[in-house]
Amino acid sequence: MPAAPARTLYLVAYDIADHKRLAQVYKYLTGWKVAGQKSFFECWMTPAERGQVMRELAGLIDPVEDRIHLFQLDERMTPLCYGVATHFQDNCFAIL
Repeated sequence: MPAAPARTLYLVAYDIADHKRLAQVYKYLTGWKVAGQKSFFECWMTPAERGQVMRELAGLIDPVEDRIHLFQLDERMTPLCYGVATHFQDNCFAIL
């Protein structure tokens, strides 16, 4: 059985001007996120999945009015959480 492609942690941040598009982007990204709140989600993705997400998001937004950014996070860094926030800590997960 071949090894699964390595996943990288990304922070997906978005600012969507229209409420209908905002709902569509939120619903779409909810299927990818492992943690996050409001318009910032942490997502583990392979390079192929990252490309797929960017293509599909491009079809959901207005490129003039909306913004979506993916930031690759360094897995070696310890996350700082304030208030009641917690960081995703499960050592394994599966996309079904």
